[in-house]
Amino acid sequence: MRPITLFTGQWADLPLETMCEKAKSFGYDGLELACWGDHMEISKADDAYLDKKIALLRKHKLSLFAISTHLVGQAVSDNIDERHKSILPDHIWGDGDPEGVRQRAAKEVIKTGQVAKKLGLKVVNGFTGSPIWHMLYSFPPVTKEMIDKGYKDFAKRWIPILDEYHNMGIKFALEVHPTEIAFDIASAERTLEALNHHPAFGFNYDPSHFGYQGVDYIEFIYRFSERIFHVHIKDATWSMTPTEAGVFGGHLEFGDRRRYWDFVSPGRGNVDFEDIIRALNRINYQGPLSVEWEDSGMNREHGAIEAYEFVRGLDFEVAKGAFDDAFSK
Repeated sequence: MRPITLFTGQWADLPLETMCEKAKSFGYDGLELACWGDHMEISKADDAYLDKKIALLRKHKLSLFAISTHLVGQAVSDNIDERHKSILPDHIWGDGDPEGVRQRAAKEVIKTGQVAKKLGLKVVNGFTGSPIWHMLYSFPPVTKEMIDKGYKDFAKRWIPILDEYHNMGIKFALEVHPTEIAFDIASAERTLEALNHHPAFGFNYDPSHFGYQGVDYIEFIYRFSERIFHVHIKDATWSMTPTEAGVFGGHLEFGDRRRYWDFVSPGRGNVDFEDIIRALNRINYQGPLSVEWEDSGMNREHGAIEAYEFVRGLDFEVAKGAFDDAFSK
């Protein structure tokens, strides 16, 4: 059975020791540590710091399979504005000059790969940002040349990072997601082409970001079977009837009943996790199933326990032979 881990991004308000205590009591096998809060501070991550983190995890009999740099990674190729100040460490934001922020973010993502290597990990998850997300809806008219230029700028910024990762034996797994350079199947393919199918680049598969868009989240698994380096278990619900705010959200907060879609605790939404597990089995994905828990209408501790139980009941081993082999014996 695959290990079940809990992504700590939505719990970064808690000290890591508290998070470890809770995750173990909930039943989880390990953690996916967010690189914010005190869970994994890359700027402080010398050998002594990492030894303490490893000792803490071992104390609670928890494994570590990945670390995640969603916030800093976002700044590497994004259009930087005042929104980023709220998510970035002070040493990355600096004076807020956009190009300086991007350069400092890129250096930190490389250092994150170095930390992952010291921890004995193989995968760093995260975001990449996008210089062209603001051109998603093509008015005023967006030309092919503008999109091409955006992918070239993205590749210029990320290929040097990925080269460093490749040299270290680390994979970078982009969580395909609106606001990123890849947000569906078509843009994921375009991203791989822009990076010349770099061997260090792949995906953190999260179905919750596909269903409400109308993207085939099962086909994504088969299309990129060699590039799925990590898996998030996160659910979303979307309406079968017209709503006040559609796919773009109407500038409404998560949890507002007028929204067309929202994130919910795993098993309570529209995502077909049965088909996902069968697809992951067919591509022989053996990594962790990492719960990224988000539900504006539910207590998170209740939700984390429920999510663990849901995933443990969901996962199953692949058959070692055909179900009717016994008849031939």
